[in-house]
Amino acid sequence: MKFVENVKPDVTTDIVYMMCPMHLLKLEEQIKELDPGQILEIMTDYDGAFEDIPAWCRKTGNEFLGVQESPDFFKFYIKKGTR
Repeated sequence: MKFVENVKPDVTTDIVYMMCPMHLLKLEEQIKELDPGQILEIMTDYDGAFEDIPAWCRKTGNEFLGVQESPDFFKFYIKKGTR
C-alpha cells in the first residue's frame, strides 16, 4: 500500500461507518462532481477500502495517490482521471 503525506485535496468526503457497497457508491457520486486532475480525499474506517478503492480506480481510470493513517480512520486520495 502506498502511504502519502501532504496531499492537498480539492474535496473531502466522509464515508466513515459506511460498508460495502455504499462507500463505493458515495465515492462515485463525489468523483463525478470533480474536474479532471482534482483530488478527492475519502475518510473511511472500512478495512476493505484498502482493496476496494485502488481496484475501483484501476477500473474507472482514476489515479489512486495513496492513503494516510489517522487514529480512528484512513484518508484515501484519488485524482480524477480524464474519462
